Amino acid sequence: MQPAASYDAIILGAGAAGLMCAATAGQRGRRVLLLDHAKRPGKKILISGGGRCNFTNLGVAADRFLSKNPHFAKSALSRYTPRDFLALVERHGIAWHEKTLGQLFCDGSSRQIVEMLLAECAKGDVEIACHAAIGAVGHADGRFSVSAGARTATAPALVIATGGPSIPKMGATGFAYDLARQFGLKVVQPRPALVPLTLSGEEALFRELSGVSAEVVARCGKAAFREAALFTHRGLSGPAILQISSYWQRGERIGIDFLPDHPAGWLLGAKRATPRATLRRLLGEALPERLAGLLAARLALEGDIGNLPDRALIAAQDRLGDWRFTPDGSEGFAKAEVTAGGIDTAGLSSRTMEAVRLPGLHVIGEAVDVTGWLGGYNFQWAWASGWVAAQNL
Repeated sequence: MQPAASYDAIILGAGAAGLMCAATAGQRGRRVLLLDHAKRPGKKILISGGGRCNFTNLGVAADRFLSKNPHFAKSALSRYTPRDFLALVERHGIAWHEKTLGQLFCDGSSRQIVEMLLAECAKGDVEIACHAAIGAVGHADGRFSVSAGARTATAPALVIATGGPSIPKMGATGFAYDLARQFGLKVVQPRPALVPLTLSGEEALFRELSGVSAEVVARCGKAAFREAALFTHRGLSGPAILQISSYWQRGERIGIDFLPDHPAGWLLGAKRATPRATLRRLLGEALPERLAGLLAARLALEGDIGNLPDRALIAAQDRLGDWRFTPDGSEGFAKAEVTAGGIDTAGLSSRTMEAVRLPGLHVIGEAVDVTGWLGGYNFQWAWASGWVAAQNL
């Protein structure tokens, strides 16, 4: 065993939040050690956005994040904004473009973001040790100690940036929660978020539509998202479903408006204007043919709409505008883009990300009970939480 090396801060986890925190602290003159059990840093960054990294969103606001404390994220998000990160991207000459709903992507590759962060770490003389299996982590006499393989390091500050258990095939675990509990922090029950939902029973018939997508409004409780929904061989996916999954709890129903552009009373209007049309034909004008056919069959309204009673058409119209599904579950952490829940914000300072009862301990990124919408929000939380923690190291 080598003698313990001394640092100003040890950061566990070389993902988005850990890299940002390390680079920022290093450039503030701190001696930083960044540890990760993966073979290389930024693995989750590399696969994000279809390989182009949806690195932030211009629409970032605190109400687009889920947390037991909905106000917790406000401080960090206001102090390090999407424009701040975009300025860093542009300083490194990385070409980018805006997609729908304020989402910013690299023109080239996600690798550019990882290389940018590594360059920023190098500028701050950050020591990065990957493929380092983290062993015992302790605290005594105002210093934290971390063993990783044959080495031991100590520092007055420790940053937990190891994320949550989503996408375990990339090495994700609940390690952050074990550490949190060790140091007296509570954990809000983690659950998969931004994840496809599964259907069973009678609703499993919709699996026949596997591969079909349509723009819909998906609702759960007070949350509603207008984006594409995709039918899969297991249930429902696509951006609208991933978004609503973060709000869904087992046993709850979700509602789908299959015709969000159709005004109230449209079907009765169609009865007057085109009485010889069938419901299937009308649906086929707005929806993919296979979806239109299945919905029409489930509504069981045969023949010309002019021959159908108004009350039946009103009921069909209402159901198409709020078609209820009761998912039997989700595809779990294996397919979840992020983890909802995590280390309870009640034990952390929103300004510094430091543990209230244990000075020097910080928690950032996905490990914290702060979960953003789909579309670059979770990366912005990683950048912002990492940056504010670094100001306190």
